[in-house]
Amino acid sequence: MKIYAVSDGPPSLAVRMALKALNIPHEHISVDFGAGEHMTDEYAKMNPQKEIPVLDDNGFFLSESNAILQYLCDKYAPESSLYPKDATLRAVVNQRLCFNLAFLYPNISAYVMAPIFFDYQRTPIGLKKLTMALSAFETYMSRTGTNFVAGNNLTIADFPLVTSVMCLEGINFDMTAYPLISKWYAGFKQQFPDLWSISAAGMAEIAEFEKNPPDLTGMEHPIHPIRKVQK
Repeated sequence: MKIYAVSDGPPSLAVRMALKALNIPHEHISVDFGAGEHMTDEYAKMNPQKEIPVLDDNGFFLSESNAILQYLCDKYAPESSLYPKDATLRAVVNQRLCFNLAFLYPNISAYVMAPIFFDYQRTPIGLKKLTMALSAFETYMSRTGTNFVAGNNLTIADFPLVTSVMCLEGINFDMTAYPLISKWYAGFKQQFPDLWSISAAGMAEIAEFEKNPPDLTGMEHPIHPIRKVQK
């Protein structure tokens, strides 16, 4: 098994944490984002979306980090509590995965990551969207009253949400208004240091890039504007 991933991207980090939690032997193939390795025709054979990560399970290629998380559990750990079989419990896990994919992470990515890597600015409307998403997350935690995002035990839903919040820590975003998210996030770090170490390394890169944005002038991106670097 191979995972094509970057060292600081939340979707990549979430999958890498799941692989470690499930003790699945694999080879981590680092994708050079700055060099645009994911934009090549060769990479597109694995993932036509040209996005990261991609799983190669003996010739079976699977993209979309949520789908990868679900696949790993279904195939290699069907009895694991990381992805419960009970329909209601699993529905909550799936909802949290979708919530992060469609609502939380896009706003975190737009506010935190895009201005680091591309020629975007952080704006008041971007901050408003982010706070709306965080408020919804805080409400979910309040309603369930559980230790983890989808129940009282760790599930695959925690991984992408941890890596999303990690981005905020990377830029020292004030989380005072979200005590339940903060408590869950701190608890994950304390209870699962081996898993957190994967995200911690990614967060360190984000924190450094926040201070010194990477030079991506060699990349030709079809959507995002490349920042002009003064030399």
